[in-house]
Amino acid sequence: MGGTEHLTVQREGATLILTLNRPEARNALSLPMLVGLYDGWLEADADDSVRSIVFTGAGGSFCSGMDLKALAGHGMAGEEYRDRLKADPDLHWKAMLRHHRPRKPVIAAVEGYCVAGGTEMLQGTDIRVAGESATFGLFEVKRGLFPIGGSTVRLQRQIPRTHALEMLLTGRPYSAREAAAIGLVGHVVPDGRALAKALEIAGQINSCGPLAVEAVKASVYETAEMTESEGLAAELARGWPVFDTADAKEGARAFAEKRPPVYKRA
Repeated sequence: MGGTEHLTVQREGATLILTLNRPEARNALSLPMLVGLYDGWLEADADDSVRSIVFTGAGGSFCSGMDLKALAGHGMAGEEYRDRLKADPDLHWKAMLRHHRPRKPVIAAVEGYCVAGGTEMLQGTDIRVAGESATFGLFEVKRGLFPIGGSTVRLQRQIPRTHALEMLLTGRPYSAREAAAIGLVGHVVPDGRALAKALEIAGQINSCGPLAVEAVKASVYETAEMTESEGLAAELARGWPVFDTADAKEGARAFAEKRPPVYKRA
């Protein structure tokens, strides 16, 4: 498994856990973190034994946004990271899920601060769990900046536009309960329990047919902006082949035999 000094990679069963690991800076984004994160997304997609991804932060925070000094390379060891960014100038956007969507489901486990770039990355995840004291927000306008990580496009597609515009234009913080009320997160749990809840959800996903899971995720995103008739046609084209897989036949046999299925991605 990969990882860097600011991004740890762990396995728990069929789940890959990617942890932003710069707690002294509330997990502000750095170049080592972005390189490790992008490599983690690629590792998950390349490994068929990985069926889900949990994305979290160390030290009681998720992510407090971009560390501009670290991204510029000031005071940061490791020429290899600057070389990676030079070789792929889009790497940071892929790492932040702006220009890359993993085929495996991504579950965010948020504690503490998830603001600015943290809230922008959150919008690239599929399922979201927050600790009771988590804080969300897009603070860019307060600093005279633009939330260029995708929020002016994605947020209004994920929550009602009135809430999206209020979050974008006021730059104010949102509590976990308020974030859940507007639909930005799906679960609010006691502080310190977000990771456990995310792993519980991941376990439920992992017990399902992986080919079916990946096809369902792909269909949801690719049909999001289609008309209903276009979406139904695309759904049929993507979903029908799943019925002809060995996994589908195994699922039917296991149901008839009243036993857990054993899927082989075939």
